[in-house]
Amino acid sequence: MIPYFEYSGKQIFYQLKDNNSNNYLILIHGAGGNSNIWENQLYLKIDYSIIAIDLPSHNKSSKFPDISLDLYVDVIKEIVNNLESLNVIIGGNSMGGVITQEYYYRYPKNVSALILCSTGGKMRVSPFIFNTIKNNYQDYLDFLRIALFYRKTPKNIVDNTILETSQTDPDVTYNDFKICDAFDTLNKSSTIDVPCLIICGKADQLTPVKYSQFFDDKIKHSELSIIDKAGHAVMTEKPKQVNKAIEDFIQKYFNNK
Repeated sequence: MIPYFEYSGKQIFYQLKDNNSNNYLILIHGAGGNSNIWENQLYLKIDYSIIAIDLPSHNKSSKFPDISLDLYVDVIKEIVNNLESLNVIIGGNSMGGVITQEYYYRYPKNVSALILCSTGGKMRVSPFIFNTIKNNYQDYLDFLRIALFYRKTPKNIVDNTILETSQTDPDVTYNDFKICDAFDTLNKSSTIDVPCLIICGKADQLTPVKYSQFFDDKIKHSELSIIDKAGHAVMTEKPKQVNKAIEDFIQKYFNNK
């Protein structure tokens, strides 16, 4: 597969770790982010080929005039359809988790399992975040240094994550947060009927642990992994622990097949 696929005459970029498997794990980034947030998860020891995508208007993907939850979900649908795989796990962090949930609610038969990382069934966003993005993007980036991470996260991890976010158009990031702010499917969480791995950092300030505990209470076949000394960017802060949680989850429910 080439690292782009066509969608509505535009290009969607993805990173692929081809493990010679027709099982697929699709990973979706959060608001203002890109596929590089999942770089450590491309090395998961699983019998799945791994795809991390750049959503429309993010990083190497084409710019789209209008972005919405409908668009993001439809892009995932097109990827899944192109794969022609009978075993697809979809995972997302933060807004990526919103997209993951919405995709499942629309196309439950097309998903074998979910991974919900640093996310919630309702994602209200502080007016402070909207105002800061609109008025001074650098102030927003400075805010992320405090909000995204456990306080003792190494500086190089913080710097790399902020650098990726700094390259996203502020209007795109703003619209991403509008998608999050409008999302509320708390009344549907209990209808999730596939295995679901829920991951959160114990020190997550943006989607606190209680958001993940809610999922664990409501979803029938759930596994909750609370990662110590990690915040909202848990995949980059504690990649070994996150990867082990994913590997153990797949081993338990799919026996690596």
